[in-house]
Amino acid sequence: MPASSPSQTFPVEGMSCASCSARVEKALRNVPGVEAASVNLTTGMAQATGTASRTDLILAVEQAGYTVPTPPIKLRIEGMSCASCSTRIEKTLQDVIGVREANVNLASGTAQITGTTTHQVLISAIKDMGFAASLLENENLQDAAKERQQRIKQATKSQWRNLIASALLWLLIMLMTMGHGLGIIPAGIQPLLQWTLASVALLGPGRRFYQTGIPALLRRAPNMNSLVALGTGAAYLYSSLVVFYPMLLPEGTQHLYFDTVLGILTLVLLGRVMEARAKGRTSAALEKLTHLQPQKAHLLTDGQCNVVPIAQIQLGDHLLVRPGERVPLDGLILEGKSHLDESLLTGEPMPSFHQVGDSVIGGTINQEGTLTIQATATGADTVLARIIDMVAQAQGGKLPIQSLVDKVTLWFVPAIILLAVLTFIIWLVLGPSPALGYAVVNAIAVLIAACPCAMGLATPTAIMVGTGTAAEMGILFRKGEALQTLESTRLIAFDKTGTLTSGQPQLTEFYLLDKEASRDPEQAEKTLLALAASVEKQSDHPVSRAIVAAAQERKLPAAKTSHAHIIAGLGITAQDEDGQDIHLGSQSFMKTLGFYNAEANRLVDGLSQKGTSPLFMAHKGQIVALMGVADPVRPSAQKAIAALRAQDIRTVMITGDIEPTARHIAHLVGIEDVIAQVMPHEKSQTVQNLQKIHGSVAFVGDGINDAPALAQADTGLAISHGTDIAIEAADLILTGENLMAVPHAIALSRASMTIIRQNLFWAFAYNIVLIPIAAGILYPFTGTLLSPAFAAGAMALSSIFVLSNTLRLRRLRTVVETETATAS
Repeated sequence: MPASSPSQTFPVEGMSCASCSARVEKALRNVPGVEAASVNLTTGMAQATGTASRTDLILAVEQAGYTVPTPPIKLRIEGMSCASCSTRIEKTLQDVIGVREANVNLASGTAQITGTTTHQVLISAIKDMGFAASLLENENLQDAAKERQQRIKQATKSQWRNLIASALLWLLIMLMTMGHGLGIIPAGIQPLLQWTLASVALLGPGRRFYQTGIPALLRRAPNMNSLVALGTGAAYLYSSLVVFYPMLLPEGTQHLYFDTVLGILTLVLLGRVMEARAKGRTSAALEKLTHLQPQKAHLLTDGQCNVVPIAQIQLGDHLLVRPGERVPLDGLILEGKSHLDESLLTGEPMPSFHQVGDSVIGGTINQEGTLTIQATATGADTVLARIIDMVAQAQGGKLPIQSLVDKVTLWFVPAIILLAVLTFIIWLVLGPSPALGYAVVNAIAVLIAACPCAMGLATPTAIMVGTGTAAEMGILFRKGEALQTLESTRLIAFDKTGTLTSGQPQLTEFYLLDKEASRDPEQAEKTLLALAASVEKQSDHPVSRAIVAAAQERKLPAAKTSHAHIIAGLGITAQDEDGQDIHLGSQSFMKTLGFYNAEANRLVDGLSQKGTSPLFMAHKGQIVALMGVADPVRPSAQKAIAALRAQDIRTVMITGDIEPTARHIAHLVGIEDVIAQVMPHEKSQTVQNLQKIHGSVAFVGDGINDAPALAQADTGLAISHGTDIAIEAADLILTGENLMAVPHAIALSRASMTIIRQNLFWAFAYNIVLIPIAAGILYPFTGTLLSPAFAAGAMALSSIFVLSNTLRLRRLRTVVETETATAS
C-alpha cells in the first residue's frame, strides 16, 4: 500500500467570503508539489497535501493578499553596544526574505521577528554582521531569569576587571606625563614605557572595541565601538610614530597622546559598567514576576503527598497548598477555604477570600487555610505565564516616537566619521602651528564625543521600566505603543455593566402582570421565575445570571424549555414543554414583538429612576411579568472618575441600557455624558463618532461584548474577570477590580512619556552642542578646545544620565498612587 502524502494545516487571516477562500485554495493548488488543497472559511484554516514546503505554501497565501499568522521568533543578541548596532541589525533582519516585521531592543538585548523564515536564517544573518545570536525558546521562566541575571553579573564582573586594569595603567601614564615619573623613572625611557603601557591597555581592556568595531567598519556598518576604536587607534598610532619615528613628523608636532588613549578607554569602560548595572535594574519588575512561580508542588496521589517539580504537574492533578505557600498553578479549590494574597498579580492590597468551587491563580500566596486544588492550567497556559509574556512583549515593543531616533542612528556613526575627517582636514589646512597636532586631537575628540548610545537607550529603557512598574500595579500593557497613545487621551468612554458596576446583578423586583396569577400569586411567581431561569441559562449575559442565581437561591425545580435563541441586544426566545413561546428581554424587544402592557410601562419608569434595569417576560403571546435587576456600582468607580476629572479627562458612559437607568448610574459615579440604548454592534461606531469630536479616545470595557469598541478606540482597556486576562482586542488589561487602575494607567503613561522626551532632548542636545565644540568651533573666539579624555567622560555621562533618569520611573508607583488618591 503506497504511503500517503504529508498534509499541512495552518490558519489564514483576512478571508471574509467564499470568494476569498476559493482564491486561497486556488493559490495553494498552483504551488508545485501540492496534490490537494482545501480552505474552510468558517474555521479560517487551510490544508494542503503534497511535498511542497510550508514556506512556499505561506508565500503563496500572502501573494494572494492574505496573511498566515505565525508565532514570533525571539532571539537573544550579544555584542550590541549602541543604538547604531540595534538599528542596523533590525534593518538587516527586515531585509531577510520572508521577514514581515523585526524589532530589536537594545535595552534587553533581544529581537522579535514575525514572518515565514526560520531562526537559523535569522541567526546566520546576525552572525554575518559580527554579532552573536541564539534562539529564545519557551524555557522555564525562573531559570531564564536566573540565566539573564548570571549573564549580566558575568558581563559586569568582566567590565569591572577591564575598568580597574585600564584605570591603573592610566594612573601610571599620568604619573609620567604630569609627575615626571616622580623622579624614579628616567626621562629617556618614559616614552617607551608609556607606549608599552598603552599597548597592554589596547590588547587587554581595550581589545573588545577593536574586535567588534573594526570588523563593523570594514563591513561599512560602523557602530559606537568603531568610533572608540578609531579615536584611540589614531591617538595610539600617532604617539607610536613620535616614539619610534619622530623624524617623520613636522617639528613641534611630536607630542604623546598615550594618556588620552588610556583616559578614553577608562571613561568609556566606566560608562559601560554603570550602563550594564542600570540595564539590569530596568527589568527588575519582570524578574520579580518570574520569581512568583514556585518550582515544586505537593502532588496528591492515592492519599499520598509527594513533592514533585512543577513541570511534572498535569491537568486534573490534585495539589495540596499549605498556609504560607504560593499556589503552584492555576486551579479550582476542591477542599478548604482561605484568604489569598494576589497583590503582585492584581495590584489589590487586600487579600481576597476563596472557598470550595473558586478559581485560584498560580503564584498567589495562601495565607491561613490548607487547600486542595485541581490543576486547570499548566506551563505557558497559566495566568502568571501569560502575564509575564504580555509584560515581556510590551517591554520589547517600540513607540511611534522611536521612529525618528531609528532614522538618525542609522546614519549617525558614518556622519560622525565623515565629520571627524573634515575636522582633521580643516585644522590641518587652517589651524595654527603645529597644525598636525591640533588636527589629530580635534578629530579624535569628535570621534569620542559622539554618543548614539543615549539616543538608543532613551525610549526602550523607559518602556521596560514603565510597563514593568505598571505590571506591579495590576496594569498589563499588551502593546508597548499604548504607553504613548494613552498619554494623548482626551476622553474615556466606559461600558456600564461589569465595568462601572460589579457585573454581578441581583434580582430585586418581581411584578406579576398575568391576571390569572392573582389566584395564587406566590406559586405563579415561582413557576414563571423557574421558567425564566431555564431560558436564561442559555445566555451568559449578567442579567441572565441574576435570574438563574435567584431561582437557585429559592431552590426552584428546573422547568423544561427548548429551542432557545439569543437576539443580540434585545433578549432571548424559547419554547416551553407545550411548545408555547417564551420571550425575555428589553422594552424595545417587546415593541418589536407587538406586545404591550400599560401597567408594565408605568412600572418601568419607577424602576429606571432607581437605576434598576427592567426585564420583560412574555408567555403565550402576552407580557406576564416584569423583573427588576440591579447591578451595584463598583466602590472605586466614583473615586476613579474624580481622579480622571482632576487629570483633565472627560468621561462618557456607553451602554445598551435605557436612558433613565444609565443616567442614574452615571450620576452616582460622577460621569458627565451618557449614550444609552446602544446595541453591541453599534458601540464601535459610537466610539468612532466620539473620536471625530474629541480626538484620542480610550474605551474601558469587560473585554467580552465590548471587543469591537476596544479595538476601535485609540487605547482599549479591558477589565479582566477571574482568570480571563488574555483579551485580544485590548491594548491594556486591568487585572484587578479597582477602577483606580484607569487614572493610574494615565498617570504612568504621562510620566513615562515625560521621561522619554527628557531623555531624547538630553541625548540630541548633548550631541548637537558637544560635537561642534569637540570639532573646535569655539577656538577662534575663546581659544577653547575639548580634550578627547573629557569628551570620553562626557559621552559616558550622557548614557548614564539617560539611564538614571529612566530609573526614576521605578518609584513612580508610590507617586502615582499618592497623586491620584489626593486628586480623587
